[in-house]
Amino acid sequence: MGRYHRRRKDWRGTIGCVVSLFAMVACMNSETKSQPQESSENKAETSESAATETATFGGGCFWCVEAVYQKLKGVKSVVSGYAGGTTPNPSYRQVCDGNTGHAEVVQIEFDPNVISYSQLLDVFWQAHNPTTLNREGPDVGPQYRSIVLYHNQEQKVLAEKSKEQASSQFDDPIVTEIEPLEEFYRAETYHQDYFEKNPNAPYCMAVIDPKLQKLQKEGVIESEK
Repeated sequence: MGRYHRRRKDWRGTIGCVVSLFAMVACMNSETKSQPQESSENKAETSESAATETATFGGGCFWCVEAVYQKLKGVKSVVSGYAGGTTPNPSYRQVCDGNTGHAEVVQIEFDPNVISYSQLLDVFWQAHNPTTLNREGPDVGPQYRSIVLYHNQEQKVLAEKSKEQASSQFDDPIVTEIEPLEEFYRAETYHQDYFEKNPNAPYCMAVIDPKLQKLQKEGVIESEK
């Protein structure tokens, strides 16, 4: 009887272990099923974001260039910053001093299914004077130089071809630099969306607004994006 009692206790212990094991498995399956699944909408958004490309141009004061490209359909975002130099993480004051080697540039995220890189270049040649060395209008200094910073070999080829084609539009030679992008440094927050946030600032009224109106009249950009 004692042996049977001990065996019965061992049998119950075995059953208890099996039940506990099943409970653990069921709990794990429940946790796995309860994890949120990525919706088709989220996947579509990720796919759309991955389909965009990036261009980096410098054509004088980045407030002006930013305001121009923000008017184009197919442009997702425009960020003002610094590139083309050697000083890491430069400040606006450092760039203005002209010793960093950086130019004021904008980085453009665009949808190539709506607007191509070549079309962005077409706007680039019309949005500033690429024949004046280290100068755009009233802004003078190496930080205001005309420059295209390509992200890959295809952009380099397109930029060189576009530059050659655009040369016929100007009496003087185009001095625009075409260089690989090494690093882009985002400018200070107050530089972002500058014209949009400060339309009545003296520089915006005297320089940016007349340029936008001229480009709108010529059909280069639209009055409303």
